[in-house]
Amino acid sequence: MIRRALLSVTDKTGLVEFSRRLAKLNVELVSTGGTARVLREAGLKVRDISDLTGFPEMLDGRVKTLHPRVHGGILHVRNNPEHLRAVAEHDILPIDMVVVNLYAFETIAAKAGAEFDELIENIDIGGPSMVRSAAKNFRDVAVVTSPADYSALADELERSGTLALATRWRLAQQAFALTAAYDAAIASTLEQISLEGESFHRVRQQQFPAILRLNLRKSCDLRYGENPHQRAAMYSDGSRLGVANARQLQGKELSYNNIVDLEAAWQLAQEFAGSGDAAFCAIIKHTNPCGAALGESLAEAYVRALATDPVSAFGGVIGFNRRVGADAAAEVAKLFVEAVAAPAFDDAAREVFAAKKNLRLVEIAAACEPWVLKHVSGGLLVQDADCHALAPSELKVATRRAPTEAEMGDLMFAWKVCKHVKSNAILYARDRQTVGVGAGQMSRVDAARFGAMKAALPLAGTVAASDAFFPFPDGVEEIARAGATAIIQPGGSVRDAEVIAAADRLGLAMVLTGVRHFRH
Repeated sequence: MIRRALLSVTDKTGLVEFSRRLAKLNVELVSTGGTARVLREAGLKVRDISDLTGFPEMLDGRVKTLHPRVHGGILHVRNNPEHLRAVAEHDILPIDMVVVNLYAFETIAAKAGAEFDELIENIDIGGPSMVRSAAKNFRDVAVVTSPADYSALADELERSGTLALATRWRLAQQAFALTAAYDAAIASTLEQISLEGESFHRVRQQQFPAILRLNLRKSCDLRYGENPHQRAAMYSDGSRLGVANARQLQGKELSYNNIVDLEAAWQLAQEFAGSGDAAFCAIIKHTNPCGAALGESLAEAYVRALATDPVSAFGGVIGFNRRVGADAAAEVAKLFVEAVAAPAFDDAAREVFAAKKNLRLVEIAAACEPWVLKHVSGGLLVQDADCHALAPSELKVATRRAPTEAEMGDLMFAWKVCKHVKSNAILYARDRQTVGVGAGQMSRVDAARFGAMKAALPLAGTVAASDAFFPFPDGVEEIARAGATAIIQPGGSVRDAEVIAAADRLGLAMVLTGVRHFRH
């Protein structure tokens, strides 16, 4: 039986309607500060929390619910005679429902330029205390922490006159998850604060934390994982960014493998997402690009990417770097593909794709992830995301012959794409179009051979990119044999001199980046 509800919320979405339905059930409404003001303005009868406690709200609102008459009213066990004697002796009224959501600490923490004192003032104390008290005493008290629950709870109360134990238990589980995530967000944010003398400063480039706290909410269960015998689910960080928070416009539900390939396609497309970049398309198969190209339009970029390896592209996932229109959609629709990722799709493109009902269309907003996490047995590996963007000024010409202007443009293109190929990786390109991709080989010379073998276009006049240094000259010799005329690679081998000498002997231009892009 809900006779009295305490309401104190930051997010006032749905508050008035929910409170109105409670009032119609003769539930007494007790509230604090701004919440009470909103309810009164809506014409509802509200009792101030100070009426229960006998104390006014004080210390700029820091103290208003931290009182025995609040927590005693929440925490006493209704079928415990000693508890009932205690609350009667101290004139404590029962509180049967607690409707609380917390100060928006994470919103403030995410705000550019948030001051330290502002962060501190947005650490909620009374709210989490009431939530934990109510959740602990869930057998007697309903704790409501999300506006999304208001309607269903009011329906149940109107139908049954009470809330089932299963409902109160579900609400308690949600409540403890909320306070755990809230505390984790505070701890993670304050770890970024340094004290210098008497001043506090937010450190943007912090070291990896001593305790890694993850606050992710399950967004959906998946049909299965990489294989049908494996269970799977996807979790979201709660933002609107990245693949985990993408908007699916049409098609079958996404599978685990679809999502992994969408991530690969999207990350590669983001390499060419600058305002000055031409239209770009990547076709991904098993997380590797089997084709990638720039073009005057997305349709042209797609056709050129497909030409790299039209056999492997069947059943692939496609990533575009800009809004997709009808022309590109018409080209993509000629081939069976699993999914297409882009920042947006215009209405004409969606109309074209609508004829392929199973094709997944996914709109993704760019995300800047600072770290990459990888599971290992017993824990996680954490590293900085590989966000290095190579500038031409960083290149060192190692051979007697420098690349031509055309070769240099292709080398820069090939380097960006090669970064997204599994190691060991050798990639051939010409005219800002991939020609052959040698991915995931155990030796670099095999990657060079495999990339040449996979080429569906002529290799003569291509350039080659290598994600790491050449340990021996044989890789360079294999690339020259294939028909490439220039190579971009990190350098750093103890045999660099031999490798460069081989390039000179074969008439190749070679530039060194000083940066490696292993991808395991």
